[in-house]
Amino acid sequence: MPGVSDTAKPAVSQTPRVPRRRSRRGSEVSSAYLLLAPSLFGLVAFLLFPILVVLWLSFHQWDLLSAPVWVGTDNYENVLGDAAFLNSLFVTAIFVVIVIPVQTALGLFAASLLTRGLPGSAVFRVIYVLPWISAPLALGIVWKWILAPTNGLLNSLIGSRIEWLTSPALALPSVAAVVIWTNVGYITLFFVAGLLSIPRHIVDAARIDGAGTSAIFWRIKLPLLRPTMFFVLVTSVISVFQLFDQIYALTKGGPHAVTDAGTLGYTDVVAMRLYTEAFSTFELGQAGVIAVVLLVLLVIITVAQQLYFRGRTTYDLS
Repeated sequence: MPGVSDTAKPAVSQTPRVPRRRSRRGSEVSSAYLLLAPSLFGLVAFLLFPILVVLWLSFHQWDLLSAPVWVGTDNYENVLGDAAFLNSLFVTAIFVVIVIPVQTALGLFAASLLTRGLPGSAVFRVIYVLPWISAPLALGIVWKWILAPTNGLLNSLIGSRIEWLTSPALALPSVAAVVIWTNVGYITLFFVAGLLSIPRHIVDAARIDGAGTSAIFWRIKLPLLRPTMFFVLVTSVISVFQLFDQIYALTKGGPHAVTDAGTLGYTDVVAMRLYTEAFSTFELGQAGVIAVVLLVLLVIITVAQQLYFRGRTTYDLS
């Protein structure tokens, strides 16, 4: 009827809907974890789990035959007070000081030549990387023959007998030279990639302003190579600290000197000492301690490198 208001319709209660966006997001997250599962399995099985096993092992005494026995911190006290282990730390430090600067400088020099577009550059890139992709143990055996004091190739070319691998003064530099020869190609490839990623217009602008080749390299290219330099130094230090194959093939930690503190090796690096403790004396607990100490040292050195390069590195070259 006119003038009479319509009866208000009762409000219909509505159940709140779950947004589709949230459902789709959950599906995407599940798919992402499913795709990451193989990598996560490898990370846990081959990195995190072995680290936990080594930590557990460092507090036990075990010879691979009898049952492990809990010894607390005795292994740490024995290893940190062992003259042979301290000698291996000293030898490793000298080895790193020799290898890292030389192979980095040679790799940078070779990369600067390969990026100039000279004839045969592509062939030399392949030649440089061949030693690095070869088996380290096989290379060590070949170089042991080359450096052999009797009938060795190098001594035959020189015409004199030199004890390259058995002389206390020459053993470590000789091993370092072999390692440098092996790694230069690997480092060269990364520096080549870094140099080619530098925008051409920056170099052209500097050349127009009158900068010479030396000034362009030291003031433009080298600062812009800091991301590559950081990666190369971090991976190289880790690799050299863990080096074992070639040293085992060349010297097996020798030559050795008998002192009041025990028998010390002139090429007995930390990785070689770890192998000796684990598979020569069968002290797996002490070998675990050496592995833990090596891990801590590498973490400290890597963090120090990160802190040094953090404020000196430019990643945006656009």
